[in-house]
Amino acid sequence: MPAPALPLLDEPKAGRLTIQYGPVAETNIVENPPRFTWIPVVDDDAAYVLRISDDPAFPKAKTQVYQNLPLNFFTPDKVLAPGAYYWSYATWDAEKGTPSSQWSTARSFTVAKDLAETPLPSRKTRLAKAATDHPRLWMTPDRLGDFKKAVKADPDHCTWATFYEKSVLPWMKRDIICEPAGYPDHKRTAPVWRQTYIDLQEVWYAIRHLAIGGAVTNDAEMTARAKEWLLEAASWDPMGVTSRAYTDEWAYRVCNAIAWGYDWLYDELSEDERAIVRTSLLERTRDIAEHAILNAKIHLFPYDSHAVRSVSLVIVPACIALLGDDADDEARDWLNYSIEFLSTVYSPWGDSDGGWAEGTHYWMMGIAYLIDSANRLKSYMGLDLYKRPFFQNTGDFALYCKAPNTRRATMGDDSTMGDLPCVKTGLNLRQFAGATGKGAYQWYCDENLRTNPGTEMAFYNWGWWDTHFDELVFQTDFPVVDATPPESGLRHFKGIGWVGVQHAMDDPDSHVHFVFKSSPFGSISHSHGDQNSFCMSAFGEDMAIQSGHYVAFNSSMHRNWRRQTRSKNAILINGKGQYAEKDKSKAMAATGRIIAAEQHDDHIFIHGDATPAYQSLSPEVTRAEREIYFVRNSYFVIVDKVDADTPVTVDWLLHANNPFELGKTSFRNTQERTGFYGQVVWSEGGKPQITQKTEFTDVDPADYEGLPVSTCLTAHYPSSTRHRIVTLLVPYRLDAPKRIFNFMDDQGYDADLYFTDADENTFKVVLKKLANS
Repeated sequence: MPAPALPLLDEPKAGRLTIQYGPVAETNIVENPPRFTWIPVVDDDAAYVLRISDDPAFPKAKTQVYQNLPLNFFTPDKVLAPGAYYWSYATWDAEKGTPSSQWSTARSFTVAKDLAETPLPSRKTRLAKAATDHPRLWMTPDRLGDFKKAVKADPDHCTWATFYEKSVLPWMKRDIICEPAGYPDHKRTAPVWRQTYIDLQEVWYAIRHLAIGGAVTNDAEMTARAKEWLLEAASWDPMGVTSRAYTDEWAYRVCNAIAWGYDWLYDELSEDERAIVRTSLLERTRDIAEHAILNAKIHLFPYDSHAVRSVSLVIVPACIALLGDDADDEARDWLNYSIEFLSTVYSPWGDSDGGWAEGTHYWMMGIAYLIDSANRLKSYMGLDLYKRPFFQNTGDFALYCKAPNTRRATMGDDSTMGDLPCVKTGLNLRQFAGATGKGAYQWYCDENLRTNPGTEMAFYNWGWWDTHFDELVFQTDFPVVDATPPESGLRHFKGIGWVGVQHAMDDPDSHVHFVFKSSPFGSISHSHGDQNSFCMSAFGEDMAIQSGHYVAFNSSMHRNWRRQTRSKNAILINGKGQYAEKDKSKAMAATGRIIAAEQHDDHIFIHGDATPAYQSLSPEVTRAEREIYFVRNSYFVIVDKVDADTPVTVDWLLHANNPFELGKTSFRNTQERTGFYGQVVWSEGGKPQITQKTEFTDVDPADYEGLPVSTCLTAHYPSSTRHRIVTLLVPYRLDAPKRIFNFMDDQGYDADLYFTDADENTFKVVLKKLANS
């Protein structure tokens, strides 16, 4: 009798919020081997089998088979020869050693020549040579021995003396921090969150730095003090106020503190002390890992900012510290999951262009922890994540979308509250300079540190990182490359729908910075309702800004202003913007896209389509597009095109740090050293009414007490089913005023708009008339 047919495979359609099936024929594969992902079946304990062949019939002799895969994502341990391939998967019965379902749909892909080769060693081999003694985080015992000799010969080796003086010795005198009390009546408040956040970060600093200091200098008193700090933290209730469920970012810090203490003080702890610390660390790691894997299910829904961040920030270092020391070997499973997630799915917020959909500030944070994790994996087991194309390119995102002299001229949540970019942004770029050899990244770091002295203790720096420790670790692991000036031009981050433009970044008297966004990620997570919006700065001062202050996530400032389209340099249609509330499905559907981002001889052209984003609140809209012309590195022509089934008004918004001087069809904004003016060049639907307000509408004043209030300019256009609006923006230095002249010729089939500078360089923008559009 024939064998019974295997059950059909559960192969549901991928949604906007889920992981996708890949690779597929449309995939632009950038690394070899490709990364394989699919929707998991309902059973969390299911295993899979994957097959790859250059023949769609999958003959045995020409098919690679990977059996008993525990996850729905996979990176092979061997590269593929260039050519066309097919792949499919099934569930796997480990006991029988056969598939337990029918095979999935066969999907095709092509591997090109000369791709980055980034295979991942299999689970059987990747940890085989990993050290079993301690320490393991940052240094292994052999490296530590060499480092101690180097420091003895030269106390300033790799900046050790600075670290020891400023980041080790102070903790000898500080009172040990006790278990936090939590929130009053266990109701979250921003001041308590922030102070406890810092306190627990300092617990981490104290344990890690005293343990390292004692080990390197053989100082028994220092080691004993590190143990006191560690045993205090290990005595706290893992499921109490420092648990993940109570406040995850508090839990992350405590878990890291205990991981570093357990690792670096392992040989100094008695068996009883070791058991106490290990039990605490294991329970805390389990709490965080099981949430990411079983509850948040980041292998299915990878757009959970905190859960994804916890992989790099907590799970990797904690599991390295615990590896082989827990009876059930849970740490090995969590570590393997993390390695495979970082090697396959990461980053869900971008693609090989290196962009990060949550914005430059959360790029800084997520990448900083990724760097720590990548460095731990590289030094402990030889895994080099930096070879992946995303990591080779992601430094460009900060370089082109958040220049070191920019304060408010970029998108997304940002904790710096109008200060210059965090020191860690520069240090991230320096890390990527060391890993890639790109001198422009080192230039950014140097410029960031030059313009940002004295901010190391600001909350957005000290609350996350001790830069003296970062410097020490970098110099022991990577070379410092020579700085080279960054190139002028644009970078299009296709996967996230951002375009960064930088002209003469290394010359403050000529520098122009411009960022445009129209993103397929919509307003999810730390993104906002800002498709087809832009920010601009020039000559060292911000001009068209991201308005408001990121005082706290879910504050009235955050919910009612910063996330909303009305705080952007964008448009409102019938007074409405884009969906920016809490429903992730709606947020992910309120999307935009970059149709074009092109560098021409005399201009840069950007074309964004935000129609779905506006349709999220105004379904009558049939077109919402914006075109940007950056002409001769000097001025901007902005063309807005709005169509609707019924007449709609358009509010054209522009935000600045201070009030404008208004004319009937023009406006001017003047700052300390610079200014810019704008002019409505043409409007097909009627003349605008230009007004301004200096306020944060519908925001609790307590949220911005003592903070500056920006001004919003509104050019209101009357109802029409069709709008074509052309606006000129001209930035200039006060010591070098500038005028751009313009006129129209509409005698033909099109409306030709001409722009001329003082040297009679002419630029033409062509708009289709109603009869020809």
